[in-house]
Amino acid sequence: MRILGIDPGLGITGYAVIEAAAWHEARIVEAGALRPGRGEALPVRLRRLHEEVAGLVAEFTPSRLVVEQVFVHRRHVRSALQMGHARGVILLAAASRDLPVDEYSPAEIKKALTGNGQASKRQMQIAVTRQCSLSSLPEPADVADAIAIALCGVRRRLEASSGPEAMLALAGTSGSRSASARRSAPTADDLVTLARRGVRISETGGSPR
Repeated sequence: MRILGIDPGLGITGYAVIEAAAWHEARIVEAGALRPGRGEALPVRLRRLHEEVAGLVAEFTPSRLVVEQVFVHRRHVRSALQMGHARGVILLAAASRDLPVDEYSPAEIKKALTGNGQASKRQMQIAVTRQCSLSSLPEPADVADAIAIALCGVRRRLEASSGPEAMLALAGTSGSRSASARRSAPTADDLVTLARRGVRISETGGSPR
């Protein structure tokens, strides 16, 4: 299966394309960060985000798109509204190509990767790094979040198509990869290694290619 995971945001939208036939075989095809028209009017930014996500769907032809559900905290209502705008155009890009969409809460995504629904961003970066055998923590954090969202989608699809024994085996892997990893940011050599694994960090607006 091929899953496109997206961490929606107006400032940065992280994305990740994951392929997997089994949980232990999850492979990153590509990952990056979209910055749609920073500093421009909201309608322009939304149009660009829609175009970029539609481009990812067309290029990588995923079998499903996975996105994080909106979580509204009373201290961050504005952020939730902005995320809602971004989610809307992302869902439209999927619907325009009849691409099935799965939505998971932040807590469910964290639990799927670490066994802890309250895991920190740091813990999620470490879990993603270990699950995908990367040489360093994915940066920016939005990319790690997108990889985690895609991996959660992979896990849930495998659980849905597997018998009880396979589901128990999957459950046994939760949190098993949450040990500490290197604390330094990726070096130039690390990024070259990531590129060899099919990962590109696209931190500028416009086409992720």
